[in-house]
Amino acid sequence: MIRKLPLIPTIVVAAAILVMIGLGVWQLGRAGQKDAAVAAWRANISLPETAYPVANPADESLMFRRLAAHCLRVVSWQVVGGRSAQGQPGWRHIATCATGAEGPGLVVDMGVSQAPDAKVSWAGGLVRGHATHEPDQRAWLERLAGHASPLRLMIVAETAAPGLTPSAAPDPASVPNNHRAYMWQWFFFALVAAVIYALAVRKRLRETTPEPPQP
Repeated sequence: MIRKLPLIPTIVVAAAILVMIGLGVWQLGRAGQKDAAVAAWRANISLPETAYPVANPADESLMFRRLAAHCLRVVSWQVVGGRSAQGQPGWRHIATCATGAEGPGLVVDMGVSQAPDAKVSWAGGLVRGHATHEPDQRAWLERLAGHASPLRLMIVAETAAPGLTPSAAPDPASVPNNHRAYMWQWFFFALVAAVIYALAVRKRLRETTPEPPQP
């Protein structure tokens, strides 16, 4: 039977199955890494306040830690959906600030309003709060290709700008860990590919095997 297997299709399907199994194993490793990261981020909540890492604003080791920074001036505003500290839906007003140093700057969530076009009269100053990622505006293709820039840390200000309500504090429990689900998906795809190919080969062998002569 092995000799009757089509060589090239068998190699292609076997390679695809191995790749899918490899991706499943990789996702399992990623799940473990995410679990370890979330555990470290939970511990960050109770650590003492430290300065915002202006030189390395994408330092994920400081996620969910209490940070302090000085916004020298507001360069731009961004409005995205979110929730207040009381759980009410609204519009988060996120400022990108200059800090007096060259680089990507400081990102601060200054609070929530009920209208997206609310005017915020805040020009900068000292901000304190816990860190999370800035809103992800990166293109999907860039992320898929691995060319997207890492997300910067954003301070969710404990004291909102005038006219705004403080945003909900970032919570490590909200960080998704879908890697185990992706692992089972890849293993399932590998199993389905193996079963489909086995059925196709079985059908072909039946069609190509000559029937025994009738007595």
